[in-house]
Amino acid sequence: MPNVGAMHWSLDTLDSVSLWRPSEPPLGAIVAATTRLGGVSAAPFEALNLGKSTADDPAAVEENRRRVLAALGIPDGRLATAGQVHGTRVTEVHTPGLHVETDALVTREPALALAVSGADCLPLLAVAPGAVAAAHSGWRGTAAGMPAEVVRALLALSKASPIDVRVYLGPCIGSCCYHVGEDVAARFPAEAVIRDDAGIRVDLAGAARRQVEALGVPRAAIVDPPACTSHHPEWCYSHRRDHGRTGRLWGVVALDPDARLRRDGAV
Repeated sequence: MPNVGAMHWSLDTLDSVSLWRPSEPPLGAIVAATTRLGGVSAAPFEALNLGKSTADDPAAVEENRRRVLAALGIPDGRLATAGQVHGTRVTEVHTPGLHVETDALVTREPALALAVSGADCLPLLAVAPGAVAAAHSGWRGTAAGMPAEVVRALLALSKASPIDVRVYLGPCIGSCCYHVGEDVAARFPAEAVIRDDAGIRVDLAGAARRQVEALGVPRAAIVDPPACTSHHPEWCYSHRRDHGRTGRLWGVVALDPDARLRRDGAV
């Protein structure tokens, strides 16, 4: 893998839609995390709500999805989404559409966008030579090992080495805001739990990062979240902050149809 330095997310505006994109885009793949900026949804979902499970106008959600995919250069009809049941199942997909009873998708199909949604849960996007993956990892999924499961599935599908993988952690609730009880804290390693005068908090992204690093993915190849969803209402939806009445962000990844990926460690 090339020297990636200190990778991070950059906020870009594409066709009036504001998205986070990697500061160093991976060769042969499209990676993005959405904000709530842009789009046509009305309050309380303003503006770029991408969640069909919300009470938003379905036509507005469809238009928002169209705008995001168009901004990323993904062809019409090439979207695969996960049903998201807070589990650890990873599904290899070859076709667009909703794939039920799974929280993670992995594919080798060019120009097939994999999208997971959230409004505090962690979207995890991963790229290897010739394959990509997307996972929805809330506290239940993270505690049960979803970050490790999806990276293992990506490694198996791509036949790549862990040092050839890049992992992008999207916006999620941060340790600054994720107050939990003892029952939830007990499900996480001590390193991911913060105890102080303010109570008990969990570092969801940190827990995910440790699982990925344990598989051999270098720390320098893991991009931390661009924002805490609860702390930044100007950018993010938050189920906890907004008491359940809010929109959904996307993490989205796809193999670039024009790329010629090599299995020599370049991603």
